Amino acid sequence: MNYTDAKNEFEHYLDGYDRNNDKVRLKIIHTYGVVHDMEEICHRMALSPEDTELAKIIALLHDIGRFEQLKRFDSFEPATMDHAAYGVQVLFEKGMIRRFVPENQWDDVIHTAIALHSNFKLENISNPRTLLHARLIRDADKLDNCRVKLEDDLPVFMGMSGEDIGAQTITPKVYDTVLSNQCIYSPDRVTKMDYWVSYVAHFCDIYFRASFDIIKEHDYLNKIIDRIPYSNPDTKNKMETIRSHLAEFIHHAHGCE
Repeated sequence: MNYTDAKNEFEHYLDGYDRNNDKVRLKIIHTYGVVHDMEEICHRMALSPEDTELAKIIALLHDIGRFEQLKRFDSFEPATMDHAAYGVQVLFEKGMIRRFVPENQWDDVIHTAIALHSNFKLENISNPRTLLHARLIRDADKLDNCRVKLEDDLPVFMGMSGEDIGAQTITPKVYDTVLSNQCIYSPDRVTKMDYWVSYVAHFCDIYFRASFDIIKEHDYLNKIIDRIPYSNPDTKNKMETIRSHLAEFIHHAHGCE
């Protein structure tokens, strides 16, 4: 198991897609961003070299299904494709995993971690090592998604400018959910502002202390909230309430490990 070898194979895989497409390019950058955050989490947790290497390979492959989704539908929307399910189908049903990891002893861990990385909740994992890696990829994915929300072009990944997003409303169910310290269920998102709220609500599903430390150090909560100009007065007031509520949540969250 060697991350560098897996990365070289991943680059060959990407040659089958249009690297000049804005959405494909963002997803490639995201993939390597997740690898970077994964390496930082593992370092802070002092994980073994083997677990660190395994975690980095899972990070490298976690969104492999996204590229086919973009090729077929030019969309990140869950309704077009379950990218996690397609990813494990490509890797394991079609045998592509052997291109990235020659040995099969980690297959169950890799399969579960990728298959469940975007699930609403992480449930029904009894094996401690599998659970560790399933939690790691979810945290690392959310950390790089913070970067995405701050750096990437809003019309590309949101389909709308910041001004247009901030003019919309937050639906009551989404607002109540985030104030209950819960993530937003995808089908409950109606407006683009609901989507934006869901991105900060992800902090409610962070697991490791190291991940919370990174969130605090980068001031991700305030930076994400402040990226959008809220011209809708009700939305502006609600976002300030969400800011205060989640700041308190993050401040008191100690995480595990």
